[in-house]
Amino acid sequence: MMRRSAVCLGALGLANGKVYFAETFGSGWEDRWSSSEWKKSDGTQGTWKLSAGKWFGDEAEDQGIQTAEDSRFFGLSAGFESFSNAGKELIIQYQAKYEKDIECGGGYVKIGPKLSDPKTFGDPTPYNIMFGPDKCGYTKRTHLIFSYKGKNVLKKSDLAYKQEGEGTSHVYRLVLKPDNTARVEIDGEKIYEGSLKEDWELLAPKEIKDPEDKKPSDWVDDSMMDDPEDKKPENWVEEKRIVDSKAKKPDDWDDEEDGEWEAPMIDNPDYKGEWTVKRISNPAYKGIWEAKKIANPDFVDDDSLYKYDDFGFIGFDLWQVKGNTIFDNIIITDEVSEADKFLQKWKTLSEVEKAKKKEEDDKKAEEAKKAADSKEDEDDDDSEED
Repeated sequence: MMRRSAVCLGALGLANGKVYFAETFGSGWEDRWSSSEWKKSDGTQGTWKLSAGKWFGDEAEDQGIQTAEDSRFFGLSAGFESFSNAGKELIIQYQAKYEKDIECGGGYVKIGPKLSDPKTFGDPTPYNIMFGPDKCGYTKRTHLIFSYKGKNVLKKSDLAYKQEGEGTSHVYRLVLKPDNTARVEIDGEKIYEGSLKEDWELLAPKEIKDPEDKKPSDWVDDSMMDDPEDKKPENWVEEKRIVDSKAKKPDDWDDEEDGEWEAPMIDNPDYKGEWTVKRISNPAYKGIWEAKKIANPDFVDDDSLYKYDDFGFIGFDLWQVKGNTIFDNIIITDEVSEADKFLQKWKTLSEVEKAKKKEEDDKKAEEAKKAADSKEDEDDDDSEED
């Protein structure tokens, strides 16, 4: 069984590639991972425990590491022999299962250079890549952040959020390639493939607006104008209220005691509303003015955006409103067949989870129907008594 086999902490050589790190949270996982104490002093540091969750095939085989409390920061990292991904594809893959709706929090991993002190691992810790699901309220996305020259750069547009369905596992795969492209798969399905240069603002723009270019004083950027031929009709009535001409001063009205009598105001039946001049297309319109583009003197191309000189740790640095997230079957490799072995493990588990979820959902639906039928019968009895 894979779980009982040795976990790859060094770079395990294969026929065509290497496994730099792999973890199935079998025996001795505590020796391979270090808990962070970054938030220990303020009492918000969460703890981790082994769990297979509510649904599993083989409990021992399907155990992963689980966030154990609600409203906590969770930090956990593992180190491995440093390596560079120069000139080769890098595959980062892991499995996540939300036992309940996280409400607000992350389920992502951070991968970066060797840590000097794993106990201090937390939000300020530099990393190379951050990858995985993140949610807070209605804001949901799959993060893919690359660090470049000291800046953590988000993708220009969000990747789809797929971490739905409490109690069922999802598997995340990132493939980073030497041609400066990346591919993201969730549950074996491609959700993104594209260019680091185009889809992240890692480089300065090739062109910028010419700071010397100014909008001409006679430039017309109003697309519509008032029609000079349009005139307000002479019989146009704009008075909304008028004096009621039919009103008469009461016979018993005493000007000395009651004051000077005034006829009441009524809605004007001829009122047409406020008149506005008709708008027409402006024949002098030239469009929205934009400064011309010139070459950016600060632009420097970089064909090694994908490359990092040092990968030496992987870790979870998370805030979660609702915990109980289970992580498992982590692998960092340049050999797709090795990642596929873990993908197959997920497929086997996923079939079990989906079947048990359907069984539970069907049972809940049946119980809800029975409760509704029972209430309807009670309402009918009450009606007969009345």
